[in-house]
Amino acid sequence: MAAIQYYDVILKPVITEKSMAGMSEKKYTFLVHPEANKTQIKEAVEKMFEGTKVAKVNTMNLAGKTKRRGMVYGKTAKTKKAIVQLTEDSKDIEIFAGL
Repeated sequence: MAAIQYYDVILKPVITEKSMAGMSEKKYTFLVHPEANKTQIKEAVEKMFEGTKVAKVNTMNLAGKTKRRGMVYGKTAKTKKAIVQLTEDSKDIEIFAGL
């Protein structure tokens, strides 16, 4: 496994109805690097967003979807999703503000 820096771990936030409902409980959902582990995800969130403290991290691996173009079948890339639970005294993550 290559050395993954903290700024390479979090790829983008997940904006869905379910992830927005979790924000009231200080749960935030991100797409992360497929080889990142929970410790790296926790460290990346705490470094990228000042004043946040992570309580726990849940991860899930998502398999690529089978797609078809004409007679040819292929697969999309597999991804990894992380749900980050912040502590009660932690600041909110600002990129989700106003959504």
